Amino acid sequence: MTARTRPQPGPASARPEASLSSAAALREALRDTGVRAWPVIRAVLAGTMALGSAVGLSAVAAWMIARAAQMPSAADLALAAVIVRFFGISRGVFRYLERLASHDTALRGMVELRERTYEHLAAAGAGRVLTLRRGDIIARIGTDLDAVGDAVVRALIPTGVAITVSLISVAAVGLIIPVAGVVLAACLLIAGLGSAALTARQARIAAEAGVVAHAEVSSASLAAIESATEHRMWGTTAASLTAVESANHDAEAALEAESKPGAAAAALLTLSQGIAVIGGVWLAVHAIGNGAVSGPWGTVVALLPLAAFEAVGAIPAAVLQLHRSRAAALRLRELSAPLADGAFADSAAVDPEPAAAASTVAELRLDELSVAWPGMTPTRPLTERLVPGQTLAIVGPSGIGKSTILLAIAGALRPHRGTVLVDGEPAGPADTGRRIALTAEDAHIFETTVLENLRVARGDVTEDEALEALTTVGLLTWIETLPRGIDTMLGSGGHTVSGGERRRLLLARALLHPAPVVLIDEPAEHLDDEGQDALRAVVMSMTARQRIVVLVTHHESPLGYAERQVDLRE
Repeated sequence: MTARTRPQPGPASARPEASLSSAAALREALRDTGVRAWPVIRAVLAGTMALGSAVGLSAVAAWMIARAAQMPSAADLALAAVIVRFFGISRGVFRYLERLASHDTALRGMVELRERTYEHLAAAGAGRVLTLRRGDIIARIGTDLDAVGDAVVRALIPTGVAITVSLISVAAVGLIIPVAGVVLAACLLIAGLGSAALTARQARIAAEAGVVAHAEVSSASLAAIESATEHRMWGTTAASLTAVESANHDAEAALEAESKPGAAAAALLTLSQGIAVIGGVWLAVHAIGNGAVSGPWGTVVALLPLAAFEAVGAIPAAVLQLHRSRAAALRLRELSAPLADGAFADSAAVDPEPAAAASTVAELRLDELSVAWPGMTPTRPLTERLVPGQTLAIVGPSGIGKSTILLAIAGALRPHRGTVLVDGEPAGPADTGRRIALTAEDAHIFETTVLENLRVARGDVTEDEALEALTTVGLLTWIETLPRGIDTMLGSGGHTVSGGERRRLLLARALLHPAPVVLIDEPAEHLDDEGQDALRAVVMSMTARQRIVVLVTHHESPLGYAERQVDLRE
């Protein structure tokens, strides 16, 4: 059974240690971004100047209109007109500067976070990733990473701007009519804290459900697309489409749930703004009647709250984004956290560049090895002993568990029964990619050059070594037809090459890997007669170098040069 079609645990099955909350996960993720306080403060200051210009524009415009009604000379209004123009222009300028500062900060942090996430993922071992579907992994290192960056742009900075602009507005009104300043402060406080409180609980539930639902859409869609051929062959196309529709329905329901607390918060914001405006008008009229302030300044008090609430209006969206980012950060944390159920090999500290430190292996022993994913029938026990230079072929139809056995031999999956011993020690994550190299059937071809795709196996592969490996797999003629030879860019996933060329590239990558034990899943898939000859040459080259080779296949062609064979149906 291939890794692409194996049964998968649900989203909740990969929860990290209970002691780590989503808030703690977000704090860790933000620390990993390397974002410092000053860039965030700079963005908040720019945002404050942008919204502050809007508040200032409303205040000065209100004063000028009221003053103009008193029929003063043009000179009395000249300065106010200039200030109005200044605020009108500066609002757009500072808004641009705020976007520039905030997005620069967030994007630089995302680059750092992505790099550290890959480092944590490499060091955690393969056990964690193997509990997740490919679409879910893509969602976590794509959408979830972006959501953590959005915590800075759409949560922290807008909240900081709301606080500073509110303080400025209260101070401006309070200098004219102190009581009106108190009323405006109370209304802004109610609007900010109240909308946050109304949004918080439902937003947390909706955001967590939304993050999982959107990841499920990605997983179901990718599974339906990549396994379209298998679905047509097995008659499961309708079921795969139903899974996509169900995931999309859950995502839409999550979006609808997110909108409900926003509606209540918007109502509270409107109510608070209305009270502030009415209170400001009443206090301004009363102060003007008593002669405490002039008419133009009273107008400022009455109309300034209309602009002051623009900043506070961003609080509900910021709270929602904060919860969404917390849920995303927790899902990122799951990629490197130890598994709780013990179904897979425990994560261990692994050298991020294991290929450079590969060692020799004198013996690989399978002792009554039987494997199974949860809910599956275990494979029949295997007992084999392999020494350098030997090849074992594990044969069986699709779905019988051949690929699952390879995962156990690689040390990424804990056996259902029995053990895998490498020189007498149980195989574990520290052996994966170090002493044991696994080429999966759906191993990824990256969107980079042919040479760099081969350097996935070993980072110091030279051009001569790459050409030698490509010659062994029969791709030298193909390389010579490419525009830039081995420096030609390949499309992501290998979609710009044929199935046979893709398989031979993966064989060349396995040939270049220094691990003494090589596991290859379905090596004869998509290969023509020339490709079969290339596969034979690869296996012969590996055994000649005293490497242990284990193949799993449902084809008969590789069996002719495998010294040992075992059929899982027996």
